Amino acid sequence: MLAEKIRQLAKEFGPSCVEYRHHLHAYPELSYQEFETSAFIKKQLTSWGISYTPLAETGITALIEGKNPGSRIVALRADMDALPIQEENDVPYKSTKPGVMHACGHDVHTTCLLGAARVLKTLEKEWEGSVKLIFQPGEERNPGGASIMIKEGVLENPTPQAIFGLHVHPTMETGKVSFRAGKVMASADEIYITVRSKGGHAAAPHVTIDTILVASHIVVALQQIVSRNSNPFSPSVLSICSFQGGNTTNVIPSEVKMMGTFRAMDEAWRFKAHELIRRIVYSTAEGMGAEVDLHIDIGYPNVYNHEHLNEVAVHLAEKYMGKDDVLETELRMGAEDFGYYSQKIPGCFFRLGTGNISKGIQSGVHTPTFNIDENAIPIGVGMMAWLGATAKI
Repeated sequence: MLAEKIRQLAKEFGPSCVEYRHHLHAYPELSYQEFETSAFIKKQLTSWGISYTPLAETGITALIEGKNPGSRIVALRADMDALPIQEENDVPYKSTKPGVMHACGHDVHTTCLLGAARVLKTLEKEWEGSVKLIFQPGEERNPGGASIMIKEGVLENPTPQAIFGLHVHPTMETGKVSFRAGKVMASADEIYITVRSKGGHAAAPHVTIDTILVASHIVVALQQIVSRNSNPFSPSVLSICSFQGGNTTNVIPSEVKMMGTFRAMDEAWRFKAHELIRRIVYSTAEGMGAEVDLHIDIGYPNVYNHEHLNEVAVHLAEKYMGKDDVLETELRMGAEDFGYYSQKIPGCFFRLGTGNISKGIQSGVHTPTFNIDENAIPIGVGMMAWLGATAKI
């Protein structure tokens, strides 16, 4: 039985996969700088007799062919980049690079795909179709490595009929996976605002235009976009997260800079909101006599799981792991550039439980103490290989 063979190999390769993860974790690289990571992946693929094609400078794609290679083509994707965070974990495989850490689990994602590749190659005579491997750079930084990989042809020659990706989930216990049909994660756009005018002495505000006041009105007014314009049944968030202006108590600054993010689950509303942001920012500044620059950096689209593919994946996951260990993923306002793939072909982005409260492993992603229960790695390896070998849409 194929499922049992995959489970056995995932367990057998588990110790090696943990070693891969330790290596990747100890040598993290920031977005679009994943040169050592890319070389490591290429070395492993070559050792297993899997040929590959470089893309997007540090990205890699490869094709593993089973029986009747053209009958079914499924893609499996993993991201490779780390975050600019100083690790605080005291572990033997702690990051060796100051200020850089795999705090979002991309080392785990890459490890799971490497393990799945080895399993699929070992069993290549026992499953139908082809599996395209996608090792992707730059998930953590616009424009998103997925968009670059797509532009360079990762979904062509051959074109997959479906794509799967996994993500660590520290609030879900190890031994579980979760899926959700339809909208899963939000789009993410970055907002940059600069307010300028004549500054001056704080004791004579009447001969200045108070940029602090103007910027404050803009922040308050922007909150009306979500509260009074969006459908309350369609989640969206607008947050101004940086407000920088002035450096003393008695000078009204000539410039104030702000930065923030806008997130939405609905693509039509997303771009309507951009127009509302522009209208409020420009009209507020003009009405108060200041100049303003606004840049909305268009980021990732929302992640949408194809309903039928998700149904297929859930059924397969229950067959592989048992019904009790397959859960439903909650809606999340976080973003993921996997959304670029699911805009092009049917996609399914699922969660791998990596938490373990009894071991004290429960820190969230993007924190300096994030870590995983490594018993999750064979589960991720097996699930990726199982979906790659069996999923049909």
